[in-house]
Amino acid sequence: MRFRVRKRRQPPAIIIVALIDVLIVLLIFLMVTTTFKQQPALKLALPESSQAQQTGANETPPLVVTVDPQGSLRFGPQGTPVTAERLRDELLEAASRNPEVRLAISADKAAPFGQIVKVMDAAKEARIKSVNAFTREISRP
Repeated sequence: MRFRVRKRRQPPAIIIVALIDVLIVLLIFLMVTTTFKQQPALKLALPESSQAQQTGANETPPLVVTVDPQGSLRFGPQGTPVTAERLRDELLEAASRNPEVRLAISADKAAPFGQIVKVMDAAKEARIKSVNAFTREISRP
């Protein structure tokens, strides 16, 4: 009878470098496929308009004043909270730097109309000629 001589098996080895490579590839894939979208600081329900238009990408962006449903004012792309007096000062400063500056009011449809009028008064006092309001198109069935 012939007995087989058993070879000693080595325990299975896990190749860490290959696992790290696979994880890096997965990480890169997830980073590339993820969309990076800037979320607005405030959720506003914009009023509807049949004349709503999208601005072009080649236009210089306007100064943005946001009025939330509680009536508080925010100025600029960062949404810095301001008072009506501070807003007037900011608009005067911006108009002195660029006389062709444009202003866009982004107000919630439930925002107090008095605050919107204060923003428009501050723009008139700063001699800003172009004042627009952000709206959304009417969705038609």
